[in-house]
Amino acid sequence: MTTTLRIAFLPLTDAAVLAVARERGFAEEEGIALDLVRTTSWATLRDRLVFGQVQAAQMLAPLAVAVTLGLSQQPAALAAPYKLNVNGNMLVMASDFAKALEPDVAARLADPLGTAHDFAAAIGLWKRKPIIGVVHRFSSHALMLRYWLASAGVDPDRDVLLRVLPPSLTVEALRAGEVDGFIAGEPWGSASVEAGLAETVAVGERIWQRGVEKVLAFRENWMEANPETVDALLRALARAAAWCDDPAHRDELAELLARPRYVDQPADLIRRALGGAVVARAGEAALPMADFMLFAREATPFPWRSQALWIYSQLVRWKMVAHEPAMAAKAASVFRPDIFRRALADSDVPMPGASMKVEGAVVSPLGVGSRRGELTLGPDRFFDGRIFDPERMEDYLADFAPQH
Repeated sequence: MTTTLRIAFLPLTDAAVLAVARERGFAEEEGIALDLVRTTSWATLRDRLVFGQVQAAQMLAPLAVAVTLGLSQQPAALAAPYKLNVNGNMLVMASDFAKALEPDVAARLADPLGTAHDFAAAIGLWKRKPIIGVVHRFSSHALMLRYWLASAGVDPDRDVLLRVLPPSLTVEALRAGEVDGFIAGEPWGSASVEAGLAETVAVGERIWQRGVEKVLAFRENWMEANPETVDALLRALARAAAWCDDPAHRDELAELLARPRYVDQPADLIRRALGGAVVARAGEAALPMADFMLFAREATPFPWRSQALWIYSQLVRWKMVAHEPAMAAKAASVFRPDIFRRALADSDVPMPGASMKVEGAVVSPLGVGSRRGELTLGPDRFFDGRIFDPERMEDYLADFAPQH
């Protein structure tokens, strides 16, 4: 028997795992007919999931946490048992603004902390308070942008204007002068650079190596009521993710995502993120970043509860939610490693024995305990060298207090 699942997504390169699960037959082999519903904005996607128009969605990890905490329109208990990717976004700014920054783009991207200070100085030279597009208030991109700006003493709520824009409208907003730059998932940053409108200023992978990005989100009650379907979908996604991470499939994956039903952008642009090649200024050579976007390797899909708590810590830091133990527990509960383990128990997917870890502490590839197979975790450092210990949340937050 085949089960039809409607899953909402946005036209982004990191929708790859969903697209491949459908187009390469991985979902079909698990008895699932995937109906992928292309959506323009994260707000619309959120509503489609919350109100039951779809059974699941590609979702910004912080949005899943925010909806569950009651911070975003209609409150609903969401569950994320699978991460669709890590990394994959970048901050681009109008070419005129970028003239005030380090001219060597390789050096600029290699030193996020120095570039943040250059950016702070450039704010005072710009013709107005810089307007930076973000795809949603509750996006990993927006939280990373805030973290990065604040490292140089920039108050993201006072010194710049953050304007919410759907990813696919960012390039046109920059062209029209409605924003001075934006941070978004690929291929939209590359599209603005290719058009000569902007230069790359920072990339997510250099702000938080292996920073959490998109998750597969369900309404919690639907997920609990449909365990067999959920498990089958996660098995299909795990196979699709491994296929996506294989360099031998890069050209085919770029062509697939370039189709109008998915990203509807040139395959060459899409291929950049897949291959870890960042063109920071039009006409210049690509800069290699091997970990620009990951789908499967190094336990990428595993929903670490410590990452949900890092998201929560940033919501607290920026006064989007009051810090209470009950709220922290609710935030952590959005990520469901128990469902991941259940679904993939009989697969060859290596999985961590723990559900939380100290974020930012892995400096070089590290072998860790795994219930099945060998598992190596890649570096997960934050650009400022801080670490986030979920058991010491108050200390972490207190360390930021003087900045805000």
